[in-house]
Amino acid sequence: MDTNNIQDEKKYNKWIVALSIIIPVVVAALFGVNLRKLGFDVEPLTFLPPIYATINGLTAVILLIAFWAIKNKKIVLHENLMTTAIGCSVVFLLMYIAYHMTSDSTKFEGEGTIKYVYYFILISHILLSIIIIPFVLITYVRAITNNFERHKKIARITFPMWLYVAVSGVIVYLMISPYYA
Repeated sequence: MDTNNIQDEKKYNKWIVALSIIIPVVVAALFGVNLRKLGFDVEPLTFLPPIYATINGLTAVILLIAFWAIKNKKIVLHENLMTTAIGCSVVFLLMYIAYHMTSDSTKFEGEGTIKYVYYFILISHILLSIIIIPFVLITYVRAITNNFERHKKIARITFPMWLYVAVSGVIVYLMISPYYA
């Protein structure tokens, strides 16, 4: 194991820790801020949920193609796809925040077993979307610092978790979409 790679990787640790804390805290704080209720004259961005759900779906497809690419030793394609997946996740997050800052939350109105299924998927999606942040950042840093053995080890954990977050985001949207006003 190259100690230079590990030293390069350590340079990013403060950023990884900071972003892993700041992103969920800011999202949670902004989730509770509704600009219209604060008196701002803004239109609700009700057109965003199908767009950001599509971005989640696109992220899942990109992750699958990136997995195929690395298994077929198409390293540059894999790198580009993974950077794109991170970009998609950032765009998703910005749209998600914008929607919730301008629109009232939609309540799931399903009853019976489907309600429990919905909340299980929603809660697991939310929890893993928080947990995935440091995993993605660590995995990415290990790649850009050429620490490929350590990158592969954590990528085996990051990939399925990130894929679940992306796919479950689409499922949550599809399940709640009939209840949008």
